[in-house]
Amino acid sequence: MGGEVDFIPLQVAGERQRRREEEEEEDEGDEGDERIGDDPRKPSTARPYVPPTISPQDLPIDYAGFLAVVLGVTGVMFRYKLCSWLAIIFCAQSFANMKNIENDLKQVSMAFMFAVMGLVTNYFGPNRAANVKR
Repeated sequence: MGGEVDFIPLQVAGERQRRREEEEEEDEGDEGDERIGDDPRKPSTARPYVPPTISPQDLPIDYAGFLAVVLGVTGVMFRYKLCSWLAIIFCAQSFANMKNIENDLKQVSMAFMFAVMGLVTNYFGPNRAANVKR
């Protein structure tokens, strides 16, 4: 009893291997059909996703647009080139993430105009050092 060894003849082992390979080949061909037949969902009850409508007052604040306006005005008023360039960058970000076309477009266009005015006055306007009297 203790010395018994499970011995499988070589022919039986080869037969089992051949059966496994045949079953795998059959499974590969029927894989797609089997999945469709076992799908518990009903395609007739599927509906496309419709996002909920949100009023313009309930939309989150556009911080990039607000920063663009503030930096644009700062660039024009105090003649800071960096503020004008940052205002352009924030304008682009706000334009890319625009949710409400009417309100956001007005804010972005105003910020862009301030940023451009700041850049024009900084690069093409009179130099600050030229206005200083000695």
